[in-house]
Amino acid sequence: MRGALPKYLFLFIAPFLLFVFLNTKQNNYCANSISCINNLNVDIENDSIGIYNGQRIVPPKIDISKDKKVLGDSTPGKEKHIYVDLTNQTLYAYEGNDLFMQTLVSTGKWHPTPTGDFKIWLKLRATRMTGGTGADYYDLPNVPFVMFFAGSGVPQGAGFSLHGAYWHNNFGHPMSHGCVNMRIVDAEKIYNWIPDPNDKPAIITIYGKAPL
Repeated sequence: MRGALPKYLFLFIAPFLLFVFLNTKQNNYCANSISCINNLNVDIENDSIGIYNGQRIVPPKIDISKDKKVLGDSTPGKEKHIYVDLTNQTLYAYEGNDLFMQTLVSTGKWHPTPTGDFKIWLKLRATRMTGGTGADYYDLPNVPFVMFFAGSGVPQGAGFSLHGAYWHNNFGHPMSHGCVNMRIVDAEKIYNWIPDPNDKPAIITIYGKAPL
């Protein structure tokens, strides 16, 4: 029996080790696996060319001098809350009980968009996002109206965000590596509507299960 004891112990320990490995791997996942960094900055590159789906793509030019901050009407005491329904690939934005906006989005296809309650901790007018491997490699400058969120076990360094997408127009279907893709006009509207994260971080709740 002495020789058999380690074997039985392994049978009990192996499932636990597998569970820890899978959860550690998930927690370490980065939505933009190449460009995830600790110090994120505005990065505007109007003369760069992007790569997506094996094709070269020209990003929109960004002129921040023409940007104007237009916030949605705000009623004191009413919280701004964003909901993302993965099942229906739809975003809803509420101020209190009033619906401010509803629009189709594209969530995780190559990696699931996390579910739970999150806070938007950083807003960037534009930045470069790079990730994927092989056929799904992408390198996208001037990704506009980026709103990074964290919480529910997802650290800030994981790089999950809401942002505008210029490289596809397939909203309503999963298309991303974990982020929430939006039409640029919709991303701009949400970006200007939510408060400065340093003042009062907007809440985003993600729920459901994305279709295959």
